[in-house]
Amino acid sequence: DNLGAKSLGESRYRQLLLVQDPQFETHGGVDITTPGAGITTISQSLAKRVGFDEFTPGIRKIRQIGYAFGLERELSKQQIMALWLDTVEMGRGPDGWVTGFHRMSEAAFGARPQAIDEEQYLSLLAVLIAPSRYRIGSTDEALSERVRRIRRLVSGGCAPLDNSDVWFAGCS
Repeated sequence: DNLGAKSLGESRYRQLLLVQDPQFETHGGVDITTPGAGITTISQSLAKRVGFDEFTPGIRKIRQIGYAFGLERELSKQQIMALWLDTVEMGRGPDGWVTGFHRMSEAAFGARPQAIDEEQYLSLLAVLIAPSRYRIGSTDEALSERVRRIRRLVSGGCAPLDNSDVWFAGCS
C-alpha cells in the first residue's frame, strides 16, 4: 500500500506541489527563487524531522540544507515524498495531535485524501504551513480564508507575489 504521491491521485498531487513546493520534482533539495516556495522545500522539511532531535533556526539551517542534499542524493523523489507525507505535522485532529497527511485525512474526514471532497482536501493543504494555528473540522475563519486563497491558486486565478509569499497574499 503506497502512501506516497500516487495515493493522492495526479491532480491532488499537483495541487500539493503548487501549495507546498512548486519545483519539488526538479530542484536538488533547495529552492529560493520560485514564487510561493518560501525558504523550506519538502526535502528540507523532511531533513528537519529525520535529521535532528530538536531543530532551532540559525546554524542548523545550514546543516538542514546539507542533510536535504543528502536525502536528494540517496533517495528518489517518490521516496522523499512518501516519507514527508508520513511524517509531516498536521495539527490537532478529533483525538489529539496528528502526524502524517493520510492519518489526518482519515482522522478528520474518515477517508484517504483521494476520496475526500475538494474543500476537505484543500483544508489539509492549508494547515501544512502552520499546523498549530489551524483546526481542521472546526469553525476556523483563518483556515477558511487560507482555503479560499489556495482554491484561487490551484484554479489558476492568482499567483504568489514572490518567493516569500507562502501565505498567498497574491491570492487574497
